[in-house]
Amino acid sequence: MATGYELIGSGLSKVVVLHGIFGDHGIWSPTYPLLDGEQFTYAFMDYRGYGASRAMAGTHTMREISADAIALADSLGWERFSVVGHSMGGMAAQRVAVDAGQRIRCVVGITPVPASGVAFPPEVRALFESAARDDGAARMVIEGSLGQRLTPALSAHILRLTRSSATPDAFSDYLEAFSRTDFSAEARAVRTPMLVLIGEHDGGVSEGFVRATFPPLYPQVQLEILPNAGHYPMVESPAWLVTVMEKFFAGNA
Repeated sequence: MATGYELIGSGLSKVVVLHGIFGDHGIWSPTYPLLDGEQFTYAFMDYRGYGASRAMAGTHTMREISADAIALADSLGWERFSVVGHSMGGMAAQRVAVDAGQRIRCVVGITPVPASGVAFPPEVRALFESAARDDGAARMVIEGSLGQRLTPALSAHILRLTRSSATPDAFSDYLEAFSRTDFSAEARAVRTPMLVLIGEHDGGVSEGFVRATFPPLYPQVQLEILPNAGHYPMVESPAWLVTVMEKFFAGNA
């Protein structure tokens, strides 16, 4: 049984897209009408335990996401492809770059977790752990990452998407995976072109955190601030996000 995915576009440039811990691939839907489907083909993948892959058993690790993403590319006949990852998916995208090597054309990390993981303070970890089943805790995490500045309807939308798509056990396992996994020693060998996008108002993956973690691992990385965005630019500023991503892809064709 293959992981579920949604295919958008029919262009020669291929892109696998990985979501974060809140919501499945559907969180990307605001970008769909804005994508250049003549130039690119995008495969929006669901992890095991999420969305169209919800019934699939798994270990829910970064290695497993990477293996499933590469298997998806294989099933689509994609010898070379780019990979985009949001938040936890940004960490998984780095794992794909490690595992697939020269097959990866470029990597775009959107408000991404680094290959070294995240050392949560105990109270923050407890809040994230509660978010697997407690809607109040989940709302606090989501609203904090949005920068406490947008309509509550947005955090409610992201929470609904999460509850309708993810199993609580998978959510908990992926939390453990992205916070405690560290493959930075392997990631240092990656020389694939990489763009990391930082949300101007991101209350979770801050600019300071990104600058302290990504350039030491990847000397080739380009960092760019996304204006008027927090942690979820695909729903906060989708047109700007797509513009920046596709410009980077075109420059690394």
